Amino acid sequence: MQQTLVILKPDCVQRRLIGRIIARFEDKGLAISAMKLMRISRELAERHYAPHRGKPFYEPLLEYITSGPVVVMVLAGPQAVEVVRRLMGRTFGFEAEPGTIRGDFGLSRRCNLVHGSDSLEAAEREISLYFEPGELLAYEMADARWISAPEECEGQPGP
Repeated sequence: MQQTLVILKPDCVQRRLIGRIIARFEDKGLAISAMKLMRISRELAERHYAPHRGKPFYEPLLEYITSGPVVVMVLAGPQAVEVVRRLMGRTFGFEAEPGTIRGDFGLSRRCNLVHGSDSLEAAEREISLYFEPGELLAYEMADARWISAPEECEGQPGP
């Protein structure tokens, strides 16, 4: 079971989209392993976005992510990193496909509502920035076999 970090950014919180976006992740079958509302400090933002240090968008990104409260969460499920990335859509809202989070709720280049880890390695690093190991919960979802175990449905008669 993969885990990935998701941040509902300040524009998402300010626009009261938290519930609607979390519902999309849950509707897909991902489980919430940890979640908190917080304000990201400049120091934490610098550590999180260290791979982008020196790029033209680095300083504006730090200003944006520290500008207001965020919801930080760990989502778990099969192929969680890829699933979250697909649900989010392309980085810039005006380029994102309809049906994705950014495609349905965003137009901006910078204020793009949500962050999701871009690889398993990044997920591990990012999760450790925001959560202690004891804060991550693993539990069985009652509907898991219907959502994430396609081999259970193989060979079943179709409609």
